[in-house]
Amino acid sequence: MAEVKHDLIIIGGGPIGLACGIEAKKAGLDFLILEKGAIVNSIFNYPLYMTFFSTAERLEIGGIPFNCLAPKPGRQEALEYYRNIQRYFDLNLHCFERVESISKSGNDFNVVSDKRNYSSKNVVIATGFYDIPINMGIPGEQLPKVSHYYKEAHEFAFRKIIVVGANNSSVDAALECWRKGADVTMIVRKNEINPRVKYWVKPDVENRIAEGSIKAYFDTCLTEIREGEVDIENADGKFTLENDFVLALTGYRPDFDFLEKAGIELSKDECLIPMHNPETMESNVPGLYLAGVVCGGLETHKWFIENSRVHAEMIVKDILNKS
Repeated sequence: MAEVKHDLIIIGGGPIGLACGIEAKKAGLDFLILEKGAIVNSIFNYPLYMTFFSTAERLEIGGIPFNCLAPKPGRQEALEYYRNIQRYFDLNLHCFERVESISKSGNDFNVVSDKRNYSSKNVVIATGFYDIPINMGIPGEQLPKVSHYYKEAHEFAFRKIIVVGANNSSVDAALECWRKGADVTMIVRKNEINPRVKYWVKPDVENRIAEGSIKAYFDTCLTEIREGEVDIENADGKFTLENDFVLALTGYRPDFDFLEKAGIELSKDECLIPMHNPETMESNVPGLYLAGVVCGGLETHKWFIENSRVHAEMIVKDILNKS
């Protein structure tokens, strides 16, 4: 198909991608949002009963109030809110269209999706980080009993499950599964539950561990997974535990290969932060911008919806200043 030319192409239809689209529409730019899945696809893939850390007003975009009964909304309320954002603004959004590559030719970008080719003066990458799990790299990790995502507890009821990690997703999964009748064991590399765990949840899991309802091995690594059992190792030695399912909730990372193929440089340290100007969000490639959590590299706790919404205004302002 012939190329379709735009002022701005936004890759990612999450809250920050939508925010960029709203600002582009307000500025009169010819824009397009390309999303590989459903609108706000990462939120759609969150656990069914997940509650946000942020209060509703901090998740708002486009000046549209986010009304919900509780101060902190859940997944379903967030999905409804962002669907209503799309209804209200009628953004030029293509869902289920995956971007395969970005390259620059002269002053324009060639954006190739799995459906057609596009040309744009500017591009925003707002792809988040939830699509690529951080693997443990141990034998048995690819077994069907292992999952890097958690949706709900029902299938784990009355089964022996291992939850790897001690972050928000790990703690939520451990508590929900235990409350649905699962025999839960947490395997934690460090010596405590992550201090960044939601403040109303952290005492709950710590009390369940203290009373023995949820078993926890701290300063411990999972070393091998087999059908019916797993091996763990700590300072006391190596042990085998009976096991039916493993929830390896070890975190997620941005698609660094995609960024590097687009010409974006990454920091040389362990954080792999994509190079960008924090005042404009423009990367080292002129006209190619970053927005949202992808800006933090492996520091995925640094950026959230509430503190990266402003990226949309910064980016569109810079585009207008250059035109």
